[in-house]
Amino acid sequence: MSDKKTFHNIIDGQVQASASGAAMDIINPSTGAVYATAPMSDEHDVDLAFQASAKAFEKWRWSTPSTRQQALLKLADVIEDGAEELIAIEGENTGKPAHLTRSEEVPVMVDQIRFFAGAARVLEGRSSGEYLAGFTSSIRREPVGPVGQVAPWNYPMMMAVWKFAPALAAGCTVVMKPSDTTPASSYWMFEKMQDIFPAGVVNLITGDRDTGAALTRHKVPQLVSITGSTRAGMAVAKSAAEDLKRAHLELGGKAPVVVFDDADLDAAVSGISEAGLFNAGQDCTAATRVIVQAGVYDEFTAKLAEAAAAMKTGFDPADDDIFFGPINNANQLDHISGLVDRAPEHARVVTGGQKIGGDGFFYQPTVIADLEQTDELITTEIFGPVLTVQKFSDEDEAVRMANDTVYGLSSSVWTSNATTATRMSLRLDFGCVWINTHIPLVAEMPHGGFKHSGYGKDLSMYGMEDYTRIKHVMQHHGFEG
Repeated sequence: MSDKKTFHNIIDGQVQASASGAAMDIINPSTGAVYATAPMSDEHDVDLAFQASAKAFEKWRWSTPSTRQQALLKLADVIEDGAEELIAIEGENTGKPAHLTRSEEVPVMVDQIRFFAGAARVLEGRSSGEYLAGFTSSIRREPVGPVGQVAPWNYPMMMAVWKFAPALAAGCTVVMKPSDTTPASSYWMFEKMQDIFPAGVVNLITGDRDTGAALTRHKVPQLVSITGSTRAGMAVAKSAAEDLKRAHLELGGKAPVVVFDDADLDAAVSGISEAGLFNAGQDCTAATRVIVQAGVYDEFTAKLAEAAAAMKTGFDPADDDIFFGPINNANQLDHISGLVDRAPEHARVVTGGQKIGGDGFFYQPTVIADLEQTDELITTEIFGPVLTVQKFSDEDEAVRMANDTVYGLSSSVWTSNATTATRMSLRLDFGCVWINTHIPLVAEMPHGGFKHSGYGKDLSMYGMEDYTRIKHVMQHHGFEG
């Protein structure tokens, strides 16, 4: 008898296999071994899910904000109470260190769900008024409808929350597809949600890229949302455009981290090494493209390499010293190692630069210095534990280097000069600019980028508004005063 786990689709409140019976293997990235199977859903499964979603929407759309709030608050309590079980599942799902999932993800997810529970009751619009004599105009903010959502593999459970929580708070119904490599934690959450939300309000389908394509081109969803690569986002946008449905895209990044010579170097090294290597650098906001002023370049690079080399990788749920776990999958590991192996002759690998042998998909914490603006390591999203370091002379050059990218998600500035910090925050062309820090996020503030990093905001009231539509209601009453 096999001891492999089996995940399922959840459609209209029912746990079920794919209609065709097709399944896919799920690999534990810490061991490289298959530990579970999940449905390989096809267009028929997607259609069943959206039929259920559309049917449920006809009632859920009229649910009161209080009803939606109470459901989300109950879900937050369930996740909080089941935290240890979910942490163990995510460890097998992604290889993440348990202590960091416990401190950095579960409490944040719970807080974000509770934020959107409150947000359900405070949506605002323009006040009613007479903008034409004899008529009163008002604005209705309505749920956009059933939505299709695709979550990524780097933060499979937290990114799922970023998607379903605002959608449900707004009165939408959801069909979600987790990444084909990391369905476990989403499956756990969506199972729990069936006891909280009416049947068909939240549906889960698993599968590969073809499943995602079937989801985004289906006629029912009025909005499709994806967190993923720029390539995937462009495909979703193209598919959505063919049916004039909305697209919400949170895509790749290549965050510039600008360190001026008046910065607190020790604080900068600590903050940047942690923000660049957290989650093995598998973060679209990761602090990986470091641009340092010439006066402190050598000293900073040496300190950064020392800090990175001290970061421990591996997988042992009981080891609180492990800072990051494995790369998610073999293809991504090959992508990272290929970029480093192809580094130009003028590049200097200061520390790391190698796969770690044995089972699983592990890569050394790596710092590569002396890179030039046109190098592949600078222009390409690495999405791994690799920090690159470049040199600049003055502020204008730093701005040019920082903005010279197709991405526009996040950035940071490290300086003790408040005027420099303010000026840089204006000049950097990114959806977020951190000053003397990098990577903190809060539920109240939006997360989203420009250019090839996509459009649409996650978190905050802006994120919830994306799941609504605006209706103007005008009534003729004849009174002109």
